[in-house]
Amino acid sequence: MKIGIFVGSFNPVHKGHIYILEKLISKKYLDKVFVIPTMPYWHKLDLIDIKHRINMLKFFETDKIIIDDENNYLKYTYEIMDKYHEKYKDADIKLIIGADNLKDLNKWMNIDKILEYGVVVVGRNDIDITKYNYKNIVYADIKQYNISSTEIRNNKNKKSEHLDDRVAKYIEENNLYMN
Repeated sequence: MKIGIFVGSFNPVHKGHIYILEKLISKKYLDKVFVIPTMPYWHKLDLIDIKHRINMLKFFETDKIIIDDENNYLKYTYEIMDKYHEKYKDADIKLIIGADNLKDLNKWMNIDKILEYGVVVVGRNDIDITKYNYKNIVYADIKQYNISSTEIRNNKNKKSEHLDDRVAKYIEENNLYMN
């Protein structure tokens, strides 16, 4: 089994996130994906409460897209990868990242360990992925939507063609991103 680990803030989850997951599964890069919203680590200190981000992600949960609400306490990506490797010993486990992460990938904590598991890179913002030479990386033939969660949050009326209607309604009903 090929398992993908998709870690991010999902602040909020948008159509681009879901498109990536559905394409990675339909094109057989992965059989199943675990989505893990992060706690407010590093430079992501302005995240809304994780319960809201999990609730919005749950709209998209299927038998192949699973929202992990138990491993959010893990601060480093390699710790998440280790945890999944322990649980799914016979699976091929890969981290999913956008190409924009390649430029600073060498600065990640225990990146060699993450690369041992493997990484699936999705194209983003016309970044030339050929200039990066990492081992054990699969470059998915999927063009990521050029959508910014920051732009969605900063949109005054919180309406966006990039949000699923259920997510937009949840944001409105819970008065999220109103400041």
